[in-house]
Amino acid sequence: MPQLRPLDPNFPIAHQLGETASPAVLVNIFTVDEADIDSLLAAWETDALWMKQQPGFISTQLHRAIGGSCAFMNYAVWESVEHFRQAFTNPAFQQALGAYPDSAVISPHLFQKMAVANLCTD
Repeated sequence: MPQLRPLDPNFPIAHQLGETASPAVLVNIFTVDEADIDSLLAAWETDALWMKQQPGFISTQLHRAIGGSCAFMNYAVWESVEHFRQAFTNPAFQQALGAYPDSAVISPHLFQKMAVANLCTD
């Protein structure tokens, strides 16, 4: 079973699930032992295919750290925190977390786009 480690210990994903925001961006950082990379990728693919079928899912993209690192980042866009919460707390998804290798450390966190003048829009 993977270890769930909050990206921000002051406001872990469990607290974020009670918030209201739309759209919502999930950033999930994974680290894993090198020997378990294939198992991590297989578990992530299964989860991503399941999430893709859930209401409110917009897109996802997996990234691998450069230079032989065993760190990965998933970036997923959801219509709202509520949609993500329904998928994330679904018993089928929670059970599927058991497919991740024991060496996996998973750090999910929700974000919302913001505007910064002359740089980006929300």
